[in-house]
Amino acid sequence: MTTQQDNPVVTAPPDPAARLAGGPAGIAAVHRMLAVALAATSSGDRARGGPGPSGGPETVDAAMTAVLSTGLPRHGVGADAALSQICAAFAAGSVNPAHPLCAAHLHAPPLAVAAAADIAAGLLNASMDSWDQAPSASTLERLVTAALAGLVYPRTRAPDALITTGGTESNLVALLLGRERAGARLQLICGANAHHSLPRAAWMLGLPPAVIVPTGSDGLLRPEHVARAVAATGGPMVVAATAGTTDHGGLDPVPELAAVAAEHGAFFHVDAAYGGGLLFSDQRRHLLAGLDRADTVALDMHKFGWQPLAAGILAVRDAAWLTPLSITADYLNADDDVEAGLPPLLGRSIRTGAATWPRRSPRRWTAGPPSGCTGPPR
Repeated sequence: MTTQQDNPVVTAPPDPAARLAGGPAGIAAVHRMLAVALAATSSGDRARGGPGPSGGPETVDAAMTAVLSTGLPRHGVGADAALSQICAAFAAGSVNPAHPLCAAHLHAPPLAVAAAADIAAGLLNASMDSWDQAPSASTLERLVTAALAGLVYPRTRAPDALITTGGTESNLVALLLGRERAGARLQLICGANAHHSLPRAAWMLGLPPAVIVPTGSDGLLRPEHVARAVAATGGPMVVAATAGTTDHGGLDPVPELAAVAAEHGAFFHVDAAYGGGLLFSDQRRHLLAGLDRADTVALDMHKFGWQPLAAGILAVRDAAWLTPLSITADYLNADDDVEAGLPPLLGRSIRTGAATWPRRSPRRWTAGPPSGCTGPPR
């Protein structure tokens, strides 16, 4: 008598090509698994029943822990089952920014076409470190960034733009470029309404603590207050304005602040992560008048661009200012590759290294609040 254990059933292993996303077999596998993921996500969405999960952190943690109770198991349940369980629990415990009752904290729901395009990008997994890893993607990025730079700087001869992960990285790169242009320790002057990433970027770059200028009763910068702070500050400076404050969506008076910066020879940056979406509106674009006078402008495509996280843009008035970002890594942009006509891409990003600096507290403007300001600086 034989048993199944004596004569185990041997099954052919799945096609290795079907385990990967690329190629005909992989794309077919993704197509099938996508149906599993979408069905499970829809099930989780129905189970949630509202814009966000009921209960607090403990409830959500318990639900997710129940799905991942074994952490990293020695034996899995299979791709379909794991995908279904995770997607359903993830959707049930998530916030749906597209729900009609959702007042999104920060992010907007992505367009359906953008989410679908994200899947295509994930399938091909292009690395933007070198042209040979991303031939069409590098051209696509160049065309899109050129179009967005032209939107910000319609009358400028040679603007450019970089893809970033959002306003925080855009603000960091803007201050980095300002520092490199100044060739010295740059002093950041920004309002109490500025995004927290600006003073933090100054700290990360080893710059002096930011000068924080109090805002008016409407939460916006007053040009005369900034002018006073600029006049009291020596050395190279960057004046940062906000076009679309995080708390209230307010727009600083960009043209007047640009004039203050120009009068004192200061680098001028505008954080338009929120308000930059007005550029796409024929009826509202005038609210961003003067934006093209900025040296750098931060935009967020995952806000009013309706793109999946994370998608940001840093536009620069002069493409030549991006030169300091260029570096050489033989395995990515070797001389023979450049000589063969492959464009180097490492100067299109700062995501090739990191540095840490001693933390400093922002320096508050101690000359006293200018007249018309209420309350202490934030």
